[in-house]
Amino acid sequence: MRRLKRLIGEERGSASLEFIGAGMLLLVPLVYLIIALAQIQSHSFGVDAAARYATRVLAQSPDAVDLVASNVAVIAQQYGLSPEALQVAISCIEPGPCPAPGGLVTVTVTAHSPLPLMPDFLTVDGGASVTVSASSTHRVSDYEVSP
Repeated sequence: MRRLKRLIGEERGSASLEFIGAGMLLLVPLVYLIIALAQIQSHSFGVDAAARYATRVLAQSPDAVDLVASNVAVIAQQYGLSPEALQVAISCIEPGPCPAPGGLVTVTVTAHSPLPLMPDFLTVDGGASVTVSASSTHRVSDYEVSP
């Protein structure tokens, strides 16, 4: 019994072990949080850039409505987003043909940013993803610009 009390009361060498154990418990979630936030921010930048570029293309050349989805997909891929995860919506404020010269055109791009290190079956329908979206509005040129 005395030996057990002496072993319990002795704390020599346990500080480094406690530091490593507590450090790992705190460090691993912190590193994961930093990685997840960096990926979500990157995807947010990609969605924003895609929306701005698509709106500028439509403002300069209203006939390019068919090319918007492919242009958005190319830009989003540069930021690590898959083209299948993108939704592109084009809307105009003025009634009539969209986009009409002199009118305002709005492009909204929405994507699901999956959390890192999550299995595929959890990311899309399981809720282990963050939805990021961006909208951009631009006035359509009265004069069509040829590329």
